[in-house]
Amino acid sequence: MGKLILTGVDGNLGGQAADYLLELTEPDRLIFTGYDPASLEKYAAKGVETRVADFNDSEGLKEAFAGGDVLALISMPFVGAKRQRAHGNAVDAAKAAGVARIVYTSLVNAADPTNPSVEKKDHIWTEEYIKAAGLDYVFLRNSQYAEAMITNYFTYVHGDGVLKNSQGDGLMAYISRRDCAKAVSHALVAEDLHHAILDINGAELMTISRFVEIGNEATGNHVTYQEITDEENYQVFDAMGVPRTTDGVFQEGSEAPFSSDGMVTFAQAIREGKMAVKTDDFVRLTGDEPITVRYMFEHADDFQVGARHSKDA
Repeated sequence: MGKLILTGVDGNLGGQAADYLLELTEPDRLIFTGYDPASLEKYAAKGVETRVADFNDSEGLKEAFAGGDVLALISMPFVGAKRQRAHGNAVDAAKAAGVARIVYTSLVNAADPTNPSVEKKDHIWTEEYIKAAGLDYVFLRNSQYAEAMITNYFTYVHGDGVLKNSQGDGLMAYISRRDCAKAVSHALVAEDLHHAILDINGAELMTISRFVEIGNEATGNHVTYQEITDEENYQVFDAMGVPRTTDGVFQEGSEAPFSSDGMVTFAQAIREGKMAVKTDDFVRLTGDEPITVRYMFEHADDFQVGARHSKDA
């Protein structure tokens, strides 16, 4: 049987998935890839085969994926044609290298044509590209990272105490990025998942007002929520120095390492009820209950969104 390949171990999600994989299986079954050679050294020291992978280098990707049977493709942290090109290169290389199945980190409700999120366009494109390549697949359609909104919450704790965005009373089953990483690791080692689409959701559906309320109860702060328009939401991020697209310049140490175009249209999708998905797929896949929003707020230092790691051009 071929090896299991995990991409993006130099990123937040991929690094956490790597740690879980080392708990689930032996190092000699694994191949870890990353853009930054230095990030691979600690895994090589544990007996994992490591390879540098540049998603803009098609020939290099074929070599990086050689000998693998199942590949976990961690979606790239940029939006639009650049991400689609990178994902297409990875799928083509995987097929050429003889990979049989791809585990892909997608987005909740990615297939809904009425979902306004710009992020989902790349995810459904990638899902369809994998299908068209004739490969077996497991699509993990993740809900929004709770870490992103916890970091956002503390931005307003340190500001005027009023969290403002345009998602209104829409519902989201916020999921920890750690749980998304756990789902990747379990899907990669699973032998009975074929042509599967799984929703990876948090413990409960909630509005952002409820999310803030839980944060206040857990931390003793007094943040309130104010709904604003989508255009006003863009202006909030503009004032924070957040670029509107992932082609823009991201400030060092930014508390919002995502483009505002992605975040505002995501908020719109939540407001319009396009993200109100809650299943038990995570529990059935991993055997564990998802981490609750309350627990994450109670241990907030461990659940921050972190820096943007992609160095790809």
